[in-house]
Order: sequence, then C-alpha cells, then structure tokens
Amino acid sequence: MQSEKEQVALTSIAASAGLTVAKAFVGLSTGSLAILSEAGHSLIDLGATIMTYVAVRISGKPADEQHHYGHGKVEAISALAETALLFLLSGIVIWEAANRLAARDGHAVAATAWAFGVIAVSIVVDFFRSRALARTAKATQSHALEADALHFSSDLWSSVAVLIGLVGVHYGLAWADSAAALAVAVLICIAGWKLGKRTVDTLTDVAPPGAAGLITAAAARVPGVVRVEQVRARAVGETIFIDLAVAVSRTLPLDRVNAIREAVAAALRTQMAGAEPIVTTNPVALDNETMLDRVMVIARNRALAVHHVTVHDLQDRLSVSLDLEVDGRLSLRAAHDMADALENAIEAELGPHVEVETHIEPLQTQDATGREAPPERVQAVTMVLSELAAEGRVIRDVHDVRVRETEDGEIVNFHCRVDPELSVRAVHEAVDALERALKARSLQIKRVIGHAEPMR
Repeated sequence: MQSEKEQVALTSIAASAGLTVAKAFVGLSTGSLAILSEAGHSLIDLGATIMTYVAVRISGKPADEQHHYGHGKVEAISALAETALLFLLSGIVIWEAANRLAARDGHAVAATAWAFGVIAVSIVVDFFRSRALARTAKATQSHALEADALHFSSDLWSSVAVLIGLVGVHYGLAWADSAAALAVAVLICIAGWKLGKRTVDTLTDVAPPGAAGLITAAAARVPGVVRVEQVRARAVGETIFIDLAVAVSRTLPLDRVNAIREAVAAALRTQMAGAEPIVTTNPVALDNETMLDRVMVIARNRALAVHHVTVHDLQDRLSVSLDLEVDGRLSLRAAHDMADALENAIEAELGPHVEVETHIEPLQTQDATGREAPPERVQAVTMVLSELAAEGRVIRDVHDVRVRETEDGEIVNFHCRVDPELSVRAVHEAVDALERALKARSLQIKRVIGHAEPMR
C-alpha cells in the first residue's frame, strides 16, 4: 500500500514537470499570457507534488519514541500547504482575470496550433492523473494524495478554460479566456475550501463521521459487554485510533475479562478498516449478583482464599459465615487482622446490619515435596478404605488409590462410585465421613481427598 502511494506520487511529479516545460516553451514561443500563466500554475503544482511525495515517504515511517501514533499527520500538513497554494493560485487568477476584463485594450493572444495542442495534451494528462490520484487517495485515506488529485483536477479545468479562451480569441472574443478563468478560479476556491476543512478536521482530531455510533454498536454486540461507557476515535492517515471503555461484570474471572477485551478489539477491526483499538474494561456490580457472588468478589479483590461460604437471612439481619485459609506459619494475631479486614470489607459492601463470622484455617501447602508410598502401603490403605466404605453402604468400588509421603504425613487420593441419583449433599457427607474414618484409623495420614463418580 505504501509503495503504491509513493509510485503514484512519483508519477505525478513526472507529469507536472513535463507539463510545466511544455507550457512554458509554447507560451514563450506564442506570446500567450494565458499559457504562460498555466505554465506558472503547473510549476507551483510541481512543487506541490514534490511536497506530496516527501509527505508520503515520511508518513510511511513506523511509530517511534517521539511519534507514538506514527507519522500519518505529515500528510495532513502537506495537504494543508497545498490547499493554501490552491487559494493563492485562485487569487492570482481572479486578480489577473479581473484586470483583463477591466482593461479596454485587452491582451493579445496567439491562438496557434501549438497552443491548442499543448493545452489538449495537458487536459488528457490532468484527467488521467487526477483519476489515478483520487483512486489511490481513497483506497489509502491519504490526505496528501487527495490534495494532489485536486491540484490536477484544478489544472484540468484551468486548461479547459484556457482552451475555451483560445477558441473565443480565435473567433474574435478577446474577453472569453478571462471570463472562463474567473469561473474556474471560483470553482477551485470551493474545492480548496472543502479539502482544507477535511484537513483541519484531521489535524484537530475531529472524529470520523459516524465513527462513534459504529464503534458503540459493534462493541455492544460482543457477549459479556454490559454497556459502552466511553468512545474516542481519531483518524491519522488510513489508521483510525480508537480508545474504548466498556463495563463488564465484576464477578468474571480475569481470563474471561481478557477474552471479552480481545473480542471487542477484533470486532472493531472487522467493522472498521484500519482500526487500531485500545479497549479498557471497567468492572461493575450487576443487579442479579447474589450475596455469595458479592462475598467472593470481596475476597478475590483482597487475594484471599475462602470457601464454605454460607449466607442466612435472619429477617432483621444477614448472617455470613466462611472459612478463610491463611499461611499456616502466620501468627494468630496477623491472621486475625486479615480476618477482621475481610469482615469489615463485607460489612461495608452488604450493610451495617450484617453479621460476619470467619473460621481461620491453615492454607494447604503449595508445591510440597514428596514421594510415592511403597506398593504394600498403598494396598493396605486400599483395603481399609474398601472395608470402611462397605460399612457405610453408600460408597462402592473404591479404586485408583494413591498414597504420597510428605514431611507432614501421608496424603491419600482415591476414586469411588455411588448411586447417580443421590444428591450432591448426601454424596459429600458420605465421602467426608469415609475420609474422617480413614484418618482416625491411621494417624500418619494427614489428608484424604476422595473423588466420587456415578455408577454405570
């Protein structure tokens, strides 16, 4: 895309240079002031196309330490300068045309074949160059190429005016070329005004038309987005930089929040060509949050591990109880301070009439070292488990028993099968009772973890 822009700009330079030389030669040889004026017009256009090429080259550079958003606005600055040249040229043409129309003696113009030929060639070249520049400018959102296309378009109409003037002069109407040039100058001013307004809008970070609504609609359709809170967009060349803030439920885990953020960014890139979105997620409380959700959010935000959270509505107040796991090496004072801080946070969230009770227990050791117990020990534990399960008559088929020896004692893991129609509460009580019975039978066992599966 960048090479296409540079190639079109270079071709424009060559076309401007060729037209300038041809018009100057014919203007001097025929004494035609109109053609000489066109040569001056083309000379200024040559300078403008060189500016365009330089701007396109600079704008293609990637972002650096000084230009975090790239160099795309260099094109807008170039377009603004070229717009100023358009107004300058229009002013000169209007002044000269007015003077010619006011003069009584008029200006002698030699309407020779060479004059008609160079103007005809100029019209053809300007037509194809303006179309090529406009097409590339639209495809690449290049303000500099758009300004250059407007220059060649103005050259085309200016050449048409000169051609009409030459025809008028040929038939004895000395004022025809001046009148046509005056009309074309006004049209150039109108086109320059439109281009200048778009360029100033870019330099002042005016949002692209309809961008806010398009961005809001695309983001709101992404599952997990509660609402769109802030939208900011600005165009720099063919890139649209978007700053977007969306609200998400505060109960969601971080990986889910990150997935929503990525989905919003992908939707914007699909919806808008050249979009470079930065999406910020703001956690918010939803109306459908349960008391359990609110308690778990408070604990998670304080990086605390809690479980067995129960909430009871006692009509005049709420009662919340939970188990808080802390590092077993902490002193009771430090652990109690953590529990107090958690209780205060829950009271602040749920109201002053809530009753909070916290049971402190040591956090299970992480990354503990150990080794597999000998086969005979595993067989002995398996036999005890099967015997205890048979006594309870709920748990059957104890299998996949594993025993690991650690510095603090043995850790036993086992699988078992139960009636699939039993409730989770009943199964949990049965497995918990089996775990307690095994620990009571063998004091060297520190922890037992049972996994229940439905019978087939």
